[in-house]
Amino acid sequence: MKEITPKTYIKWFKDMFFWRKFEDKCRSLYLKQKIRGFLHLYNGQEAVPAGLTYAMDLSKDKIITAYRCHIFPISMGVDPKKVMAELLGKKTGTSHGIGGSMHIFSRKYRFYGGHGIVGGQIPLGAGIAFADKYFNRKAVTLTIMGDGAVRQGSLHETFNMAMIWKLPVVFICENNKYAMGTSVKRSSSIEEIYKVGKSYGMTSHSVDGMDPDKIAISAYSAIERARKGKGATFLDIKTYRYRGHSMSDSELYRSKEEVNFYKKKDPILKLKEKIIHNKWEIIENLNTIENEAKKKVESCVEFAEKSDLPSLEEMYNLVYHEKNYPFLDKVLPL
Repeated sequence: MKEITPKTYIKWFKDMFFWRKFEDKCRSLYLKQKIRGFLHLYNGQEAVPAGLTYAMDLSKDKIITAYRCHIFPISMGVDPKKVMAELLGKKTGTSHGIGGSMHIFSRKYRFYGGHGIVGGQIPLGAGIAFADKYFNRKAVTLTIMGDGAVRQGSLHETFNMAMIWKLPVVFICENNKYAMGTSVKRSSSIEEIYKVGKSYGMTSHSVDGMDPDKIAISAYSAIERARKGKGATFLDIKTYRYRGHSMSDSELYRSKEEVNFYKKKDPILKLKEKIIHNKWEIIENLNTIENEAKKKVESCVEFAEKSDLPSLEEMYNLVYHEKNYPFLDKVLPL
């Protein structure tokens, strides 16, 4: 893995602060009814994509995840303006405004969603890894899920196949302690989620999800194991979300004291403190980074709001192809 240097920490701070402000703006736009449907915010979990993408070979490795998915494609190189446009349902979005918040994709940057079905992405991630092994691409797929998805039957079937076939996949649980409003303690007989992987003989362990360098080190080890043909790893990355499960969540299942406890461990604040303590950058320059991030978010919003909505014809053309579905001209004159 590339050496983690002071410049790495500064870049992580720059990226993570921008991601936080991006999500804050999404919340504001949702309240103004400019973003419709569902919206699942990522606040508090920013160290996860920072660490994972640092450990990856972004020229060939892939990520597939669940529906809390705005930040991962940005971390892999997708233009955040296109992500914002997708959230606003505009034709300049990553899925031409058709996918929305939960279904962001980028084939170019090897980000395969964004899936609205709990656990639905787990077997798909193994399938992508199977294709890479079959074609000897030496690529690894990071298959990311929430702690609630660990209770899905498809996970167990996938874990079993991944071990039998030694697939180049790293399974990652973003364990933010709640499946919607139900705690891990109330919904699982195994509170230490990483132990689920061990039952399949899979290398598995927990990781501090509020620290990007710890995530990067653990992820790199798992990725290289997979790349060398040694099979799957399961990482239980313990993080915390500061917002509700979605915008409709009243958060009655947890106390303000609990949220404030984890806010003291905020990965962005910890990074800033570490950078200042080690004198890697002066506070004025970090303030400049913060101001630039806020301006960048506003430019994303401006781009999205000025973009056009997809036409009815375009929405059909993205699903069907005229040559294969000639009846469409009777349903929708083109």
